[in-house]
Amino acid sequence: MLEKELVHYEEQDKIAILTLDDPPANTYTHEMMAQLDAAIVRARFADHIEVIVITGAGEKFFCAGANIGMLNSVTPGFKYCFCLHANETLNRLEHTPKLVIGALNGHTVGGGLEIAMATDMRIARKGAGKVGLPEVSLGVLPGTGGTQRLVRIVGKARAIQLMAEGATFDFEKAAELGLVNKVIEAESRDDFLAKVLEYANEFTTPNKATKAVGLIKRSVQTGSELPFELALTLERELQQQLFASEDAKEGLAAYIEKRQPQFKGR
Repeated sequence: MLEKELVHYEEQDKIAILTLDDPPANTYTHEMMAQLDAAIVRARFADHIEVIVITGAGEKFFCAGANIGMLNSVTPGFKYCFCLHANETLNRLEHTPKLVIGALNGHTVGGGLEIAMATDMRIARKGAGKVGLPEVSLGVLPGTGGTQRLVRIVGKARAIQLMAEGATFDFEKAAELGLVNKVIEAESRDDFLAKVLEYANEFTTPNKATKAVGLIKRSVQTGSELPFELALTLERELQQQLFASEDAKEGLAAYIEKRQPQFKGR
């Protein structure tokens, strides 16, 4: 019996598109998270892929979080392993030295927001849905990295308030809080995704030095968790890698020659 495809993997030139697909709300089970994990690894190892975009299927939901029916039917031990694997999967997103963009096409709540917060940049479709971590209404906390990533984005007091209240709010409010980088208007999900991909293409070669973009990400994601002096050490080591790259030579030469650089990601 074939496994149901819950995460679609598609490539458009130098961009990998990962689509969560389990109607009606794209809620995730261990099966979906395992497929997402595999898709992340696939995109990571693909040399020609320079940017990863994660989105949801349909017009209404990016992802509404963990599948409650599944959680209600499994043992506490399974729940623990489920959360552990989900943590590992989302950490893999942050550890991958490629830019990851969350394309929030609809409601992004609970574990859906936890997935989105593990991306590097979040772009939302205006008027398409709500954002929030309402797990307190189920008597639990956001257990897929939500408590830790939210505090790092909005600060302690605001993070506690948002999670304790269990509030949901629109994408414009999310942008004010720093949870969303851009809110854009689109007539449909397809139109929205096309605009996100157009933006994502700005971060591919020859437009951008993708090796530099990837190491900027790694410096921030890892360095922000280190003591300042160690973070500076990491930054210097990554910079040294870039000084030795072809793209750095091209960027400096283009500047001197007053022309647009043509980066190769090497």
